[in-house]
Amino acid sequence: MCGGLECYDRAYDSVTPKNEKRLERFKNRNFFKVTTTDDPVIRHLANEDKATVFATDTILTTLMCAPRSVYSWDIVVQRVGNKLFFDKRDNSQLDLLSVHETSQEPLPEAKEDINSAHSSSLEAAYINQNFSQQVLIRDGNKVNFDEPHPFANAGEEVASVAYRYRQWKLDDDMHLITRCEVESVNKINKQRCCVGNRAENNSNKLAKWTAQALLASADYMKLGFASRVHPRDHFNHVILAVQQYKPKDFASQINLNTSNMWGIVESIVDLCMKLNEGKCVLVKDPSKPQVRIYEVPADAFENDYVYRRRSRTAAYRRC
Repeated sequence: MCGGLECYDRAYDSVTPKNEKRLERFKNRNFFKVTTTDDPVIRHLANEDKATVFATDTILTTLMCAPRSVYSWDIVVQRVGNKLFFDKRDNSQLDLLSVHETSQEPLPEAKEDINSAHSSSLEAAYINQNFSQQVLIRDGNKVNFDEPHPFANAGEEVASVAYRYRQWKLDDDMHLITRCEVESVNKINKQRCCVGNRAENNSNKLAKWTAQALLASADYMKLGFASRVHPRDHFNHVILAVQQYKPKDFASQINLNTSNMWGIVESIVDLCMKLNEGKCVLVKDPSKPQVRIYEVPADAFENDYVYRRRSRTAAYRRC
């Protein structure tokens, strides 16, 4: 465990659409989107041969929930000796949050439209970051863990976050280590109603959030509901409600099968272990239940390259 956490403010449990709260902005708090191989803790664990497969929870849950995804995404895979590292590119789509990805009514395609899929993803990521910090008791008191924040500089104001590095056994010879994130300390012990049909339009996003909570072994997950102050204003928002769930219970409500999640990961890992040493990229086909594997140069994504497609594909349904 690394970093420190602030406590959740229970006053937000009483927020309703008739008693909304204005969403604040936290421009001075730094949020980190560090990929796997740039994480000094993971590098240390890899050097000590603590595992053979390494990933962040964002990357791992993207694979786990792949059957629900509609939009395209890509994950960089590096095989070094007998080890696999799953990475994301800088400014990757994985850093954003999809909006109405599984809705029957697609969003506008033009990027300049404030309601387009891209603009809505940026807006949702902005809302999520600010919401995660607003619902905390900001009195300076933190639950600090033994290890310091692995990415922050001394004196830097950082968002409330703890990183938990956990290990799973995939088979007798293969272990996986994942960096998981927890955002607050919660002393509440109650559960509220289901989100209902909102899950239908955001099935993949909710599944990934739930999978991340399960990976971190979090006791509870909080879902906040926000709205624009005005339909044409995508900068100002209000918090309408906050609901709490136990991750395992919520996984059952949204039909998220944890065995299938791990089956997908194991299948992808087995496939990647058969590749030659070097760097590849997994690319999700848009609107198709399929990923393709491309071989790329070792210094790809540091410069512009054209992918050289490999003759290997993996369909989610086979997993």
